[in-house]
Order: sequence, then structure tokens, then C-alpha cells
Amino acid sequence: MELAVEKAKKFGIGMVAARGSNHFGICGYYTMMAMEQGLIGFNCTNTSPLMAPTRSVKAGLGTNPLSSGMSTGDGDEFLLDMATTAVALGKIELAIRKGEDIPEGWALGSDGKVTRDAEEAFNASLLMPLGGSECNSGYKGYGLGLMVEVLCGILTGSQFGPNIRAWKTNDRVANLGQCFMAINPEAFACGSKERLSTLLKQLRDLPVAGEEPVLIAGDPERSHMRKVDREGGITYHPNQLKASEEFAKHMGVRPMKLVPKSV
Repeated sequence: MELAVEKAKKFGIGMVAARGSNHFGICGYYTMMAMEQGLIGFNCTNTSPLMAPTRSVKAGLGTNPLSSGMSTGDGDEFLLDMATTAVALGKIELAIRKGEDIPEGWALGSDGKVTRDAEEAFNASLLMPLGGSECNSGYKGYGLGLMVEVLCGILTGSQFGPNIRAWKTNDRVANLGQCFMAINPEAFACGSKERLSTLLKQLRDLPVAGEEPVLIAGDPERSHMRKVDREGGITYHPNQLKASEEFAKHMGVRPMKLVPKSV
């Protein structure tokens, strides 16, 4: 992304593709690198096959997340960070730890049918595309996932689709592909940041049916960050703490003792 930013500042737009890579963390992190320089950021990555394409009962693509964002210059911003599957696998793992069922449309079971059982969904690792079933336009999520694969797997010469190593295996290198883009909005038309500021305000001010307001991508995350700041840390589910303790024992790491904060 640093190279894409450098190119965008010189030419107006910069695009860089990488191959031979591995899990790169949070897509939005790289988008924010461009946003901090006053640019529009975009990036995406392919992953181990976890998505069952529409009508398939076998994984053919990964969660293939993408991110895009732009700042207004006055403290507001649009920051999208999403998987092209209905959810990331981690949300199903979280449902297991909480002992909850998952919503219909998240995943298939080993029999190829939609399941609400979190354990069954996790073991099968057959996530549905964004949108869920075909009748709910899941083929659109499948199409977005394939778009990411073209930019990350096909364009870069890395592994692609079902040819990428399976999740949580290490029999061979992952060889993932990634795409990073930075765009200087001023290279196209002046006043883009002001127009974005106006648009975001107009969307948030739209009338709603209930009490919850219209949100912009990135609003929930900023709200959660403010909550963490107020509370002085992240509140974990008891089962998450238990799982962390068990993992610490497995890895031979001594858990840190928490000392109550004095008032």
C-alpha cells in the first residue's frame, strides 16, 4: 500500500499486486494507510477455500474480503471492510463459544444443506456467499468473491480458488495474492471531500422506521472504539477467556494475572 500511495501521489492512481503472500490481517488497516494520506484506499485478498459458490456443495473460493474508504477531511469518513461470504468463519466460532445457533443463510452443513448448528457449520467449513441462498441473491456475493479472486489470484500469478491450501493446514505455502489501490480524488475533480461530507450527512439524516439511525460503513467500529475507551478495555465473553486459558496451557504460556484497578 505504501508503494500504491507513492504512485497515486505522482500519477493520480496507484495499483500494486502481491503474490507469495500469507494472511495479512485486517483489510481496513491498509485502506486507512491511504486515507491518512488524503487518498481513497482499496485492497482485497484471496484466502483458503471456504465459500460454497451458489448451487455448489463444495468450497471453491475463500471469504475473499475487500475494503474501501475515503475521509472527508473534517473528521468523518467512509470505511468499508467486508467479507464476500455471509460472515467470516470467526463469527461461527464465536457462536460456538457462546453456545448459540447461527442465522439461516450463513453456512451449509456437511450434507450440503443450510444449517443453523454452529458446530456443524464450523466442521463443514462451507460458508455461504454474501446474501445466502440463490433466492436471496447469494449469487451477488459469489460474484464479488470471484471479482476479488481475479484481482488477487489470477492477476498476480499466485494460487487461486480451490487450489489454495485448505484452512488450518501447513502442508505447503499459502501463496495468497493481494491487490492494493490508492486514488488521489483531486486528480479527478475538486471538492470531492466536501461532497462526501454532504453525502454522509444526508444518508445519516434519512428518516427511519424505528429508533436506530442510518449508519455509514465504519460507524459501528468507531462506536465500539469509544466504548472501549470509556470502559478502559475490551469486555470478553467468559467462554472466550476459558478458551484463551486452555490455549495458553497448550502453548506453554503463563496467563497474565489481572489485578483489579484501584479507584
